[in-house]
Amino acid sequence: MKKTLVAALVVSSVSLANAADVELDSKEQKLGYSIGTMFGSRMANDFEGMDLEAFKAGFDDSFNDVEPQMSIEDVQATVQAFQQEQMEKAQREQAKMAEEAQSKSQAWLDEKAEQDGVMTTDSGLMYKVIEQGDGAKPAETDTVKVNYEGKLVDGTVFDSSYERGEPISFPLNQVIPGWTEGVQLMPVGSKYEFYIPSDLAYGPGGTGPIPPHSALEFTVELLGIESAE
Repeated sequence: MKKTLVAALVVSSVSLANAADVELDSKEQKLGYSIGTMFGSRMANDFEGMDLEAFKAGFDDSFNDVEPQMSIEDVQATVQAFQQEQMEKAQREQAKMAEEAQSKSQAWLDEKAEQDGVMTTDSGLMYKVIEQGDGAKPAETDTVKVNYEGKLVDGTVFDSSYERGEPISFPLNQVIPGWTEGVQLMPVGSKYEFYIPSDLAYGPGGTGPIPPHSALEFTVELLGIESAE
């Protein structure tokens, strides 16, 4: 039965021209075709440019215990060279994406800097006062209660306490640097917009829905200071 399943996998995944001739009457044949469909899809993604006829020949030789046409050393070296090429390709693509993201974020920040009412701190954090409260300002060690909305530079909302219907409390020294610095500027009762460079947010790693090297926009309402050192 094992040979029936594997043979079905090979036929269904590498011999597309004959796919219509494969019998799919038994459960073994159907399982083989199903696995072959999934396997073929992964091969197309992971081994772009691979010669399918050569793959079938290598599979047949190994499966039937025929003397291989390449030594095991050559096989390993070939696979390692392919993996190295793929890794270098991925690194080039990541570097290109990072450069594009940084350029896009910087252009967005430059545009925000030109808007009326936008101020910039020494760190590069930018903010705009929407409503100015008259309460106390928090310290870095305080726990604060806020409502907020976070956006990417294209306007996509990635997080919002407004949407969840309740504010959130957190220690101010346990969030991104842009928040730690920015919220300390706010008297309780204030509402600010923050335009945060990537190096004051999630940097080259990104997180969750936030891509690497992303500048971020936050609207923040400081509702209260819950505790302080």
